[in-house]
Amino acid sequence: MSLIIQSALPDPSISHFVHSFWMLENNTGKDISSTVLPNGMVDLAVMSTDPDIWQKTIRGLDTVPGEILIPKGTKMFSVGFKLLAVEYLFGDSVKDFLNTGKVLSDEIWYFDKEDLSTFEKFQIKTTAIIKNIAAENIDNRKKKLFELIYSSEGSVTVKQLSENVFWSSRQINRYFNQQFGISLKVYCNILRFGSSFKHISEGRLFPEQNFTDQNHFIKEIKKYSGVTPKELSKNKNNRFMDIAAIKKLNQEND
Repeated sequence: MSLIIQSALPDPSISHFVHSFWMLENNTGKDISSTVLPNGMVDLAVMSTDPDIWQKTIRGLDTVPGEILIPKGTKMFSVGFKLLAVEYLFGDSVKDFLNTGKVLSDEIWYFDKEDLSTFEKFQIKTTAIIKNIAAENIDNRKKKLFELIYSSEGSVTVKQLSENVFWSSRQINRYFNQQFGISLKVYCNILRFGSSFKHISEGRLFPEQNFTDQNHFIKEIKKYSGVTPKELSKNKNNRFMDIAAIKKLNQEND
């Protein structure tokens, strides 16, 4: 009886929309308390505690750590979407459900029993859905904007981004607030925090992005996780699923 966590990177053809896939199975025989951390992603989850009943939800951006309960017997497949996917795959804003989610219909995101039989089949079906609905004409400014944000792991200023994509800071912030419910600066801070999961999971407890100093690093980690980098790294009882998932992903891609 165990807690099973698997992670995988997307096919390069959809990597501008998808950050990663992951799966969780709670076979411990007991409910598990967990903390959801802000990671800069919009998550689609397909979850079940009964093999014949599945529920699909889309979760907006998290800006604070949130406590959840994972019932025994839970099986969940999830996709961590980059923000470009919100407009071009879902066609709607997620600003109204920060730190929460909503149920998705089967109209587009349909998975049958076979699609949910293994982690690999879930990835294959999700990739096919994305390729089927993905828009061919993506605004070049937005595409470049997100390429710069993700390549810098959030360690870039609004001014630098504005100058590189020839889009005013005011317009970019309006876009972010209308689509995602937060400013670009706040999003970059969250993404920088999420990007620290990798080295924190490996026990490297010092800043590797553009934090001012060690104290600033510790302060930001505590702000978004509620604990120190050391406590986050220890991840006692797999409390932080994001850390457990990224550690698994690191091991599989070494």
